[in-house]
Amino acid sequence: MIQTIAITKNNELITNRSVDELKFDDYKWVWIDFSQPTDEEIQHLEKTLHFHPLAIEDCIQRQQRPKLDYYDEYTFFVTQSINERDQTKTEISFFLGRCYIISFHYHDSSEVNQVWNRLILREKLNEWDEYYVFYQILDKIVDNYFPIIYRIEDRLDRIENNTEDRMDVLLEEVFDIRHSLLTMRHTIHPMRDLLYRMLNSQHLQGVLERREYFADIYDHLLKLAEMVMSNREITADLRDSYISINSHQTNKVMQVLTIITSIFAPLTFIAGIYGMNFEHMPELSSDYGYYLTLLFMVLITIVMIVWLKKKGWF
Repeated sequence: MIQTIAITKNNELITNRSVDELKFDDYKWVWIDFSQPTDEEIQHLEKTLHFHPLAIEDCIQRQQRPKLDYYDEYTFFVTQSINERDQTKTEISFFLGRCYIISFHYHDSSEVNQVWNRLILREKLNEWDEYYVFYQILDKIVDNYFPIIYRIEDRLDRIENNTEDRMDVLLEEVFDIRHSLLTMRHTIHPMRDLLYRMLNSQHLQGVLERREYFADIYDHLLKLAEMVMSNREITADLRDSYISINSHQTNKVMQVLTIITSIFAPLTFIAGIYGMNFEHMPELSSDYGYYLTLLFMVLITIVMIVWLKKKGWF
């Protein structure tokens, strides 16, 4: 689906004009949104808007890294948003030129929809232009990263205070959180680099004019990067703690088994000797041999327990 908004030079808002009918020079600025476009609609990027084939290729190919490319008459951007429910990454591409912005996304974008609806309500139209639309969408994209990080921190707090679930269950959740944080890092860091390039570019006049706005987004990304790093360190500490606790418990079990084995070793030796079927064994003919042997085995057990206790095994 292709939607259009055109702002006339008298600050009048016109919607739903056909892409073929729009002539950018006739308007103050124009926004064209390609939302879940069909193959036929994608053809407008080349045949009607005459964008570079490489930019179109980066636009329609998924799993692109956030980036910006300069062309003669426009700048091409790739950004990434994250779905709050399942943390899947979606790409939103932009073509920014003189008096126009084109947004392109294969999935329905809540960020684009929010900005679109604000603009439709004619909220302070004289303050809007193509770069202000771009700023608003970027700001919404980055702001939507925060709830995901906050939920991850809540999960970490629950794990740290959890004393009921089994250790293997908690460890599995820790690794799941580390995977989520890795996904966030692979999105936030490239977006941070993108904003850094934008702020230090001399080609983007619209960014220079609103430097404080885009710098605010960059600060948010720096904070998000720090939060991801600190949470990954927490998960690493939790992982190491659980592994240490597990090793300690294993050592305690092995210690108990070793004590039992040490106590029963001499008893097994005595039982093995008297279990042999030789005829000429002097103790076998004794009337009290059985009782004396049992008594001797009990004494050995007591001595072993006392000795091991003095050694600090208990």
